[in-house]
Formats: sequence, structure tokens, C-alpha cells
Amino acid sequence: MTMRFALTLVLAALTAAAAQAQLVPQLPSLPGPVGSLPGEIVDGIGRTTGEVVERVRDLPPQALAAARLDRFARLVRESRGRIALDDNGEPARAGEIVLTDPDAATLSLFAGRGYRLIEQAEVEGLGVGYARLAIPESRSLAEAMREARRLAPVAAVSADVLHFESGGLGTAAQEARASAAGKGIVVGMIDSGVGRGVGGPVRQQGFAAGAPRPSDHGTAVASLIAGGGPVRGGAPGAGLLVADVYGGDRAGGSAVAIARALGWLAGERAPVVAISLVGPPNPLLARTVAAAQTRGMVIVAAVGNDGPAAPPAYPASYPGVVAVTGVDGRGRALIEAGRAAHLDYAAPGADMVALDARGRARRVRGTSFAVPLVAAAIARAGGRLAAVDAAAKDLGTRGPDPVYGRGLVCGDCATRK
Repeated sequence: MTMRFALTLVLAALTAAAAQAQLVPQLPSLPGPVGSLPGEIVDGIGRTTGEVVERVRDLPPQALAAARLDRFARLVRESRGRIALDDNGEPARAGEIVLTDPDAATLSLFAGRGYRLIEQAEVEGLGVGYARLAIPESRSLAEAMREARRLAPVAAVSADVLHFESGGLGTAAQEARASAAGKGIVVGMIDSGVGRGVGGPVRQQGFAAGAPRPSDHGTAVASLIAGGGPVRGGAPGAGLLVADVYGGDRAGGSAVAIARALGWLAGERAPVVAISLVGPPNPLLARTVAAAQTRGMVIVAAVGNDGPAAPPAYPASYPGVVAVTGVDGRGRALIEAGRAAHLDYAAPGADMVALDARGRARRVRGTSFAVPLVAAAIARAGGRLAAVDAAAKDLGTRGPDPVYGRGLVCGDCATRK
């Protein structure tokens, strides 16, 4: 097999996988076409990606990164004008930019250049201000971002970049051991909405048009925390505070929505928050994450599924955020796992089941599904990472490493398919 042919084969497989791997077909903001995800297709994704890469291990890791860029281009084409690429090539809400904590002089400067104020607000509970500005119709988002940085080089200017859920889901079921390990524990999560069958009390708040709206991805993450039906979960019976940042919005999952969700969860005093979403760095979100951490919140986030050649994932890469990767049933790092500026833990992310929005147990794969298990373990430990470190199983090279972090957490929490 030639290198050129092998690379073409991998890209085709990964592009097809990416097009099918999202759990929320009703959320057009996610990469890939709208459609259902039958179990056999998910198995095909896992096997195809794994088997092709197994056969061509000498391929550069840029193959996954190239598939990521292809998804972005397709996402923009299919968004009906709601999504555009910023000057860094990242998907964002079209037609607007965001200033973090702008002063009156900066707002006046932009107004003089034709930028219209959409909203000026403060992230409730965290004291971080922001303004959303509509860009002039004559400019693309990328052009507006370049102009904005020239106008206010010291201001925190950004696009309202999007964050994506990362994982796939099929069909399977199996009995779980009964447990009350999560009783009295509360865990927050920022995701899409939660549907039926989750094993603990759920309270939801929407931060996007049409939210809260149950989805497969959000329900799967919730069930891996609190259990439900045949799914064991990392803290069975735990209470959940769910911030839905997608709803029915084609451009859901934006930085502003996630910042507002963090403010709500801080106000609700969520001690641990799971974020199974990935996106680029954003100044508003960085400020909001830091503000939430000063209030004692432990934030747990995924490294994503775009491979090690993709840019570091956020919010996992922000200082102090617990960055999580996934392993399969044999304890091997997922071949599609992305990276962060640092890595803290690994947890099961494949060869297991979680609930979908209808309460059915289905197979899942992706770093999205490792995050709730780590969040549950941290919540059970009362937020004490030293206790989680002590219980983590060392994998790979001895001691902390860039593949498994400080070790495998909640290895026996997964309900195997």
C-alpha cells in the first residue's frame, strides 16, 4: 500500500466517521449531516478508523487534523449562513464579534466604524463583562476580526467561537450493579439537554434558542455520571445541574453561551462541572473559567477526538482545568484522542454503553464519555484531586505522561457492551 493511497483511505474513513459520529442529529451546530445513527454504523466508525490506522501506523497524525478542517468547511456550507470561519479558520457565530470587559471608549470606537451593539451584559455570578457587536454587512467575519484587532490591539476581541460534542453512539444493553455511591452528590454539566432514564434528580437551564432540549449526547454524559437503567455511572444517583448550550440553535455551543452557563452553575454552587465539548481558545471563556475556579469550582473537560496533530482543545487547555482523555476496553488510549496543553487523567471512553435521550442503552465512543466518569470520581472525592491521584491506575510509561496523564480513573465504572 503506497503512502498516498493509505492517506487517502484514512482520510475517507475519518471523514465518513466524523460525518456520523455526533450524537445529536437535531443539533445542526455539530459537524456532519443531520441524520440518525444506527448501531451498526457506530461499530463501523470504531472499526474502520481503528483498523485502517492499525494497517498504516506510519501515516502522519495530520490525517485526523485534515479531516477536522474538512468538517469545518462542510459545517459552514450547511449552516444556512449561521456559521462562518473566523480569521483563524475556526467556526463561529456568523455576523458578530465579542469584546470582553469593553470600556465606553472602545465601544464608541467600534460604533464609529459601523459595528452595532447587539448586547452588553455581565456573566451572572462571575463578574465578567462582555459585549456582542454585529459586524457591518460589507465585511466577512474573518475581515471583521482582522479589523477589530487593528482597532483595539489591547482589547480582548474574539469571534463567538463554537464548541463541539465529541463522540459516537450505537445500540447495546447490559445489566448494571446497583449502587448508591452518588447519593447526596451534585455535579454540573455543560452540554445539550438531558432526556429520560437518568438515575438521579436533574435540573436543567437553557442558554441557547430552544433549550433545554433533550439530546442523545447530553443524556449519555448525564447517565455516565448518575447512572440509570442498565448503565452504572460513576456516581449513581447523583444530582445533576444541566446547562444546555445547544437547544435547537444552528450556531449553538458558542463561547458566550458556555460563559453564561458557567455563571449559572457558579451561582448554583456546583462543585464539579463536566464539559464534554471542545473548541479554540477564547478570551471571554478564559476569563469566565478563571473566575469560576476562584469560587472553588473544579472544571473537567475533554481533549477531543481530532487526533494529536490538531490544535490543543479548550476549555481543557485552560490553566487549572482537569483535562481528560479516553481509553478503550483494553486500556489503550483512543487512537483519535486529541490533546490539551496538559493532560490530567484517562478514563473509559469506548467499549461501553450509556443512555440515549429515550432512555435506551447504546454504545458510545469518544473522549466526551471519559469526562463524566472523571467528574463523578472527583465529586465522590469531595473535589480533592490528591485523593483521585491516589486511586488512579498508572498506565503507559511509569508516572505521569502525555498519553494517560496521572493515570486511569474510574476504570471499573464503565458498563461494558
